[in-house]
Amino acid sequence: MKPLTALAALFLTTVTAAGAPSTLRVDYVHLGSANYEDFGLDRTVQEPLPWPGNLAKNVDTSNLGKYYFEVADEASGQILYSRGFCSIFGEWEETSDAQNYNRSFSESLRFPEPSDPVTIRIKKRDPKNQFKEVWSFRLDPKDIFIDRALPANPGDLITLQKNGDSADKVDFLLLGDGYTEAELPKFESDARRLLEQLFATSPYKEHREDFNVWGLCPPARESGIARPSTDIQRRSPLGCSYDFFGSERYIITSENRTVRDIASFAPYEAMEILVNNRTYGGGGIFGLYGTVSVDNALSAYIFVHEFGHHFAGLADEYYTSDVAYITGGKVRLEPWEPNVTADPKNPKWKALLSPDVPLPTPWAKAEFEKSSFAFQKERARIRASMGQESEMEVLMLDQAKKETNLLSKDTWAHKVGAFEGANYEATGYYRSQEDCIMFTRSQVPFCAACTAAIERVIKMYTPIDTN
Repeated sequence: MKPLTALAALFLTTVTAAGAPSTLRVDYVHLGSANYEDFGLDRTVQEPLPWPGNLAKNVDTSNLGKYYFEVADEASGQILYSRGFCSIFGEWEETSDAQNYNRSFSESLRFPEPSDPVTIRIKKRDPKNQFKEVWSFRLDPKDIFIDRALPANPGDLITLQKNGDSADKVDFLLLGDGYTEAELPKFESDARRLLEQLFATSPYKEHREDFNVWGLCPPARESGIARPSTDIQRRSPLGCSYDFFGSERYIITSENRTVRDIASFAPYEAMEILVNNRTYGGGGIFGLYGTVSVDNALSAYIFVHEFGHHFAGLADEYYTSDVAYITGGKVRLEPWEPNVTADPKNPKWKALLSPDVPLPTPWAKAEFEKSSFAFQKERARIRASMGQESEMEVLMLDQAKKETNLLSKDTWAHKVGAFEGANYEATGYYRSQEDCIMFTRSQVPFCAACTAAIERVIKMYTPIDTN
């Protein structure tokens, strides 16, 4: 057993045999519209497993996320735990529908169980990117209404990769949705295949030993998940569905309580949901989860791309695809995401800039846009005509090759600079390199800014030196 630190001693309401505190989870409701938001406490539960994290790294200094929560000791005011995060509501409020009506979403906060009463605060970024408190409440760990009952067991926990104690590793959980009992071996096969793609990609490749990976897959009654735009209805165990916020490729589940109860049977800091479908789709929300359709020809790319959103808070660098969010505002605020900027002369990755690179950095923007918009037009035609999945896959793979050939020829193709076009906007936002996994579907690495951001997050959960 490892010795307990002074900070760890503040979490010893319930101690496991491993010397770690229990895991508490607060489920709450986040509701509102584009102009209003509110919060309401739902329940507090003690999860089945001890806290998996490194108690020496409880305070988040990454400055990532649209939201941020902290757990403070009521008596001393000391911050015991904090994390930045994003949420489905945080995306909802930026859609056109949010201009017209309210919606509510279930969300959760997880942290080591404290020994004494605490104040929990949620903060949100203001227009100047500063975190301002939007909700707070008191939690007494001795409250008799904390639910300490064991939820229904979702099935056997699969050890996909174990490299050490959870406290010293990033615990990454892969959940399956839309797999029947007979398809459970397929889930494990899909999980192992996609993991190999992730760990073949730098910087995960160099940090594979810093990850433990687990698998859980509650069996479904029917194969696949819901896709309302094609009248496919499913009640899959995790509730995943295509067409979220009206985007046909966006896969999300709003069944947060169910997902969290299932996930609580595994140690995790990050999780991605593998959905048993072929239709191209996925999603990724920082600090929540990622999703991927496993049987598409581009599934490996989607898996790595969406995990970048979820794990490291990376922004999308593309801007020629349709998205569900309102874009095109005249004011370009500096994004909090680490891989995009509104300040090309002084980008947040300036320490990584290539020598003598011009800022902003010229690239084949007009030629790329011509090709990409033609591709999007053809993609829309296939979708509208209910074309075969194979036809769409061929189109996407062919476009990826075209983009690779086009972008690899530029003078500054492999340099670090400030390339205009990012964050869903053709102008006013910049990315660090001409191509990246967050920009195109090409078989290219993460850009320099993304790579540095991923490595910083890995350091948050491991004993790696943070200096």
